[in-house]
Amino acid sequence: MRVVIARCSVDYEGRVTAHLPLATRLLMVKADGSVLVHSDGGSYKPLNWMSPPCAMTEIAPEPEEAAAGVVAVWMVRHTKTEDRLRVRLHEILSDTAHDLGIDPGLVKDGVEAHLQALLAEHITTLGDGFALVRREYMTAIGPVDILCRDAAGVSVAVEIKRRGEIDGVEQLTRYLELMNRDPHLAPVTGIFAAQQIKPQARTLAEDRGIRCVVLDYDALRGLDSGEHRLF
Repeated sequence: MRVVIARCSVDYEGRVTAHLPLATRLLMVKADGSVLVHSDGGSYKPLNWMSPPCAMTEIAPEPEEAAAGVVAVWMVRHTKTEDRLRVRLHEILSDTAHDLGIDPGLVKDGVEAHLQALLAEHITTLGDGFALVRREYMTAIGPVDILCRDAAGVSVAVEIKRRGEIDGVEQLTRYLELMNRDPHLAPVTGIFAAQQIKPQARTLAEDRGIRCVVLDYDALRGLDSGEHRLF
């Protein structure tokens, strides 16, 4: 991972356009090619970013940019869309690189792990005709909680959380982007399942075509009795 602290401005062009005026920010370039722009606030969410598959090149500034104090320009292009991110660096305060190695992935708490096991055991809870492929389906960026197929045989990736928030939707989105590049799996749809799903997370998920399912832990544990239901 490359970590840069710099005075910079950022322009994004694609499905939307956005501009970040000149300020000191944290720039992260990850091994998967993603580029993230952070401020000193706003918790985990970047101000702007480009998700893989994308490619970054560092170029010399245009004459008018150099006259305005720009010392370097990052051009980040998505390889499947027309989306572009242009980062103009005015002053580099720190530039370091670190090899983080292979991440072991998220270690889930007992409730999430048990929810995963229960849902895998009763996969038809998600719909008639659903069939389990496997739990913890490994991808290049981590394991998907459950991979299954619906009644039509379409692959479905299921991300399970105790509390469903935006970061969980973003995580599932990354998995779906990667899995849909695999011709043996594609098309892959997504289900975001949690005991509670925040309204913002539901809005984002549904906007991305991801189905939301609210899990009742106690009811799910009693599914085999035939007296309980998921919703």
